[in-house]
Amino acid sequence: MADKKKTTTVQDKSALGVKELSAELRAALEKRAKMEFSHKVAALKNPIELRDVRREIARLKTYLQMKEAAK
Repeated sequence: MADKKKTTTVQDKSALGVKELSAELRAALEKRAKMEFSHKVAALKNPIELRDVRREIARLKTYLQMKEAAK
């Protein structure tokens, strides 16, 4: 069931424009920085979320590169 949710969000992100992708990338980078800081201070309840955020950042960067190359 979780796989279906990720698939729809991936499809939604590929349809976004460069500005929207950049905004989401900035938000994900901020979220990662906050999570890493929190994790260094005290252990997170779910440290796997860090991995998920890193992967989301990689996806967003990939979509941005694809959009830039298409121009």
